[in-house]
Amino acid sequence: MSNPEQVKHAIETRPTKPFTDQKPGTSGLRKPTKTFIENQYFENFIQAYFDDLNERNKDKQATLVVGGDGRHFVREGTRIIIQMAAANNVKKLFVARDGLMSTPSVSCVIRKRNTDGGIVLTASHNPGGIDNDFGVKFNISNGGSDFFDRNTKFNGKFCLGPAPEAVTNSVYDKTRQLTNIRLCPTLVNIDLLTLGKHTYEIEGRSTPFEIEIIDSVDDYVQLMKSIFDFDKIHNLLVGDKGKFPIMINALSGVMGPYVLRIFHEELKAKDAVTVKNCQNLEDFGGHHPDPNLTYAHELVEDMKHGDFEFGAAFDGDGDRNMILGKSGFFVTPCDSLAVLAANLDCIPYFKKHGIHGYARSMPTSGAVDRVAAKNQKSLYEVPTGWKFFGNLMDSKLISICGEESFGTGSDHIREKDGMWAVLSWLSVLANVDRSVEKILHAHWTTFGRNFFTRYDYEEIDGPGPFAMLKRLEGMCMANELLNKTFVTPYGNKEYTVTLMDDFHYTDPVDGSYTEKQGIRIVFTDGSRLVFRLSGTGARGATVRLYADSYENDPSTYTKDAQEMLRPLVSLALEIAQLKEFTGRDKPTVIT
Repeated sequence: MSNPEQVKHAIETRPTKPFTDQKPGTSGLRKPTKTFIENQYFENFIQAYFDDLNERNKDKQATLVVGGDGRHFVREGTRIIIQMAAANNVKKLFVARDGLMSTPSVSCVIRKRNTDGGIVLTASHNPGGIDNDFGVKFNISNGGSDFFDRNTKFNGKFCLGPAPEAVTNSVYDKTRQLTNIRLCPTLVNIDLLTLGKHTYEIEGRSTPFEIEIIDSVDDYVQLMKSIFDFDKIHNLLVGDKGKFPIMINALSGVMGPYVLRIFHEELKAKDAVTVKNCQNLEDFGGHHPDPNLTYAHELVEDMKHGDFEFGAAFDGDGDRNMILGKSGFFVTPCDSLAVLAANLDCIPYFKKHGIHGYARSMPTSGAVDRVAAKNQKSLYEVPTGWKFFGNLMDSKLISICGEESFGTGSDHIREKDGMWAVLSWLSVLANVDRSVEKILHAHWTTFGRNFFTRYDYEEIDGPGPFAMLKRLEGMCMANELLNKTFVTPYGNKEYTVTLMDDFHYTDPVDGSYTEKQGIRIVFTDGSRLVFRLSGTGARGATVRLYADSYENDPSTYTKDAQEMLRPLVSLALEIAQLKEFTGRDKPTVIT
């Protein structure tokens, strides 16, 4: 039998029909898995990406990274990408072993190996399996390569991290005009489990096509060791003060190998670190790989009933995280961002590189704003979507950023990073106090407390959610609620509207403008309500309601957030007529 690396592989052109529904959302294209598998739907989207890549690259050969979160169809999709890359003038692919690579690790590998970008096969925190969801997103990078000069912008935007809207819109335009796909169907039986390099001759190409199977955990671990003091974290976990037991739950996603390597091997803390669900499963064990109080309930129960000082969970692709303290003490993502921002001097990376400003997504509470004010740092409020942080990081305007949707990260890569957040928390615990709850109480004593909650109404069929948003938009345009006072039935608490708008954003680096990013209602006491439709769902519509209220009375700091926010939430339901438009009596998830 001939060696596939010694024969020339022919390029086959297959006719196809364009799809009209392949517009990426805030984090790539997400659809039911069966949709991607049928009718060359996946191949069409990948071909549109390659067409756009070659157009922008002026037919110079690109080098790309490919990996995914291990959900159903990731491995098959990886093999299809290999066949299509060979036929679309890609010079080289760095492919994750077994197709498994966390989203933060993809960004790490792109930057370390100076590639032109990457393809990430993930639907992030959405459930996986043949009857659930699949997704594709693109990362791009200037990286000093042929794709872009190191100082070049694409349509005014730096090309690092998640693809900016200019790129995703261009890909979308091509999906609606596509007439054929190109691939090398004889590139089969490629061993994705064995590390190594492979070279293939492709008919019609003057240069060979290269594939390198890599262990992405290695690159990522080296990056983490350059950021954190592993010796200090080791001493926290198993040092002179005794064992500091913690629980890590990977939710059967991609993070298992990273968890085992970092905590058991690099930190040498196997005796202190209990791990769960570290085997990657294509359906995530039938669970929803979303690290919140509802879907990561196993971790919550373990923390409530076990003798653990710290707990953390990751989502399917490893970019999101949830932090818990002893007895299940919950750290909201908003508070997590603020605490880390206030304690960055505990992390060697920031001692070396300095601390610039901070940023948060618009729906995220104002907790980090108060840290920025005290530390005299700039604070940027951006639309939902990690891509909006990219320019700010590239221009050294911010060092740390986060979203209320369990995403936290810094300028070490251009993605949110769950493991980075966990190691950051362990660094704070090692330097400040060994109690998560005490750290939060000390933080609130200094800065006051932002009580925050999010209500998710998921997979709503019909036009109701869109009609609700349209009605709210009309109220904004008419200034219908401006200066209006509401009295709620809970304690007769009064709220007077000082601002109601449809959030828009002008990038301070390149001046690009983004509008219609969510309805925002601000009251005279600083409380806020936000209403928006999610851009990460694969089916139906998801309505998100956010409530944020600041308190500086120490007697309130230990009170339950849901109880404190009940008046504000009841007002939100009244203003939006949420029950009437969604048909739902209660949300799917409360955070």
